[in-house]
Amino acid sequence: MPKIDYLRISLIDKCNFRCQYCMPEGAELNYVLNQELLTNQEIISLLQGVFIPLGFTKFRLTGGEPLLRPGLVDLVHEIAQLPETEDLALTTNAFLLKKLAQPLYDAGLKRINISLDSLNAKTFDQIIGNRGGSRWQQTWEGIQQAHQVGFNPLKLNVVIIPGLNDTEVLDLAELSIKRQWHIRFIEFMPIGNPELFGDKAWIDSAYLREQIRQKWGLVESNIKGNGPADVFQIPGAQGTLGFISQMSECFCDRCNRVRLSADGWLRPCLLNETGQIDLKTALRNGQDLAKLQAQINDLLLLKPEINFKERDSGTDGTYSRTMSQIGG
Repeated sequence: MPKIDYLRISLIDKCNFRCQYCMPEGAELNYVLNQELLTNQEIISLLQGVFIPLGFTKFRLTGGEPLLRPGLVDLVHEIAQLPETEDLALTTNAFLLKKLAQPLYDAGLKRINISLDSLNAKTFDQIIGNRGGSRWQQTWEGIQQAHQVGFNPLKLNVVIIPGLNDTEVLDLAELSIKRQWHIRFIEFMPIGNPELFGDKAWIDSAYLREQIRQKWGLVESNIKGNGPADVFQIPGAQGTLGFISQMSECFCDRCNRVRLSADGWLRPCLLNETGQIDLKTALRNGQDLAKLQAQINDLLLLKPEINFKERDSGTDGTYSRTMSQIGG
């Protein structure tokens, strides 16, 4: 079991997209009230008083859509300035990134992951649940701005959904050839999407790799990330191709992360809430931070026994809470 030193911090459960794999149509969305969100100062207090003393040095800011969070740039600056912070990253859909890329970079953010599930505007809008004017162009401009500002590596996350974007695998992989971009193909997961997720609504990473191998060839990369991706490269490419295969090749035994939800719940796993801890209530009630450390340490000791496939799911095999509610 790897050292658990990576905390994913959800800043908000709201999002300006409604992606099919994250906030599907028909899902009941009960947003957290603003006063129930952890404040910037509470997040910093938990990092300094609890997580860093337990050995956490890697932090990722997520949502919902974290660019909707008021005070985001200030929070990034505060976390980046902590001497123990070895890695600080953010995951976004990039729709608001064109204006925020430079301020975030200047505040100390150097790594960014962007969700981009299609290069086709019509398909893109279908996946994100958009029924108005296309959001593709503004999203693409946000990605370009992040590249120009200097984010490196710049990662693009692609959830492959059969019948929607599975024909674009080669086009998306090609983005890694002439740019130092890292494309991550993610197997579709059963989260709040019973209508989409059937007996096998996901495509094996091995099948995707074979498509790419037949087109250009594929070799293992010596560039590795902090996460669970198996990383490859097209020969001669500047960037890499990663495959996150949680459905076909469960990687729970390699997981080095825990998740803090926007309303302060610490969870050991994306889809398994065994032993979760309400840190916000404890913090606001003045609980001693040493006691919180002890509780979290117990949870970390339990984590090797927790497997996302042993989650509490619905009868159709899907997990009822949406990704935005969990903290993606």
